[in-house]
Amino acid sequence: MLDNFGREITYMRMSVTELCNLRCRYCMPEDGVCKKAHEQMLTEDEMINAVRAASSLGVKKLRITGGEPLVKKNIVSICARSAAVNGINEVCLTTNGTLLPKLAKPLKDAGVKRLNISLDTLSEEKYRYISRVGELKDALTGIETALETGFEKIKLNAVLIGGFNDCEISELAALTKKWPVDVRFIELMPMYDSGDFGSEAFIPYTVVTDRLPELTEQNADGGVARLYRLPDAKGNIGLISPVSAHFCAQCSRIRLTADGKIKPCLHSGAEYSVKGLDLEGMRTQFERAILAKPKWHGELDAVNRSHAGRNMNEIGG
Repeated sequence: MLDNFGREITYMRMSVTELCNLRCRYCMPEDGVCKKAHEQMLTEDEMINAVRAASSLGVKKLRITGGEPLVKKNIVSICARSAAVNGINEVCLTTNGTLLPKLAKPLKDAGVKRLNISLDTLSEEKYRYISRVGELKDALTGIETALETGFEKIKLNAVLIGGFNDCEISELAALTKKWPVDVRFIELMPMYDSGDFGSEAFIPYTVVTDRLPELTEQNADGGVARLYRLPDAKGNIGLISPVSAHFCAQCSRIRLTADGKIKPCLHSGAEYSVKGLDLEGMRTQFERAILAKPKWHGELDAVNRSHAGRNMNEIGG
């Protein structure tokens, strides 16, 4: 289905939970979230109906997100049933990686083809700081388990934060020489107004190319990242710039929150509920949401904050 600006919507990011076993500072409050009543959240059957409704309108790629999706007890079933929906060509999953040692193989067997794993730092101390409660060794073990399991593609996502991990750009990028993975640097988005990050934290993606002059540009792969490669690397460096150089004109995605709200744009407060609806009712809501997708998300920086109305864990990473 095309939106009102001629963009074909083929990609949905579906959050299965707002909960997480970490407390990353750019994503959620230190004390977590107020757990919503069970009846407020989408059931597994409602999630699958939503995937069917979206697929009937042309969505082909589904990314399962959270919170942390692997804390969801029925995550393997959700992935397997989603992968079986007619028209869905690819099911991917975004995770912090810490629970992959137990779940990597079941997820792959369920039809998950690709993983995005968050890794903002290679410093144990910094990892504990940014995640508040996590241990770097758990994330690294998860990455190694995913590699051994043999997913089609693994991407490591690092949120660029000035004064925190910009000094680690070379070290993080070098992981593409160690492992057959892509490392993607993503600009920090001004969403969670916690006071943890000042204006100096919002640095542009170009700092990566400045620090790594040996990068060579690669052909785009259909995603939003600008792709580069280090000499003799096994994977690409991806640069994603939602703040300094937005890619709204090429946006092909919609989002579905764990409590059943379709968000036409990550940074818009507009939401369309599918909770409690049948398949046809959900399809109608998806049509409305797609046609309401804005041309762009507006200015984003340390002063002009997102109008999303939610923290990232409440939307889906």
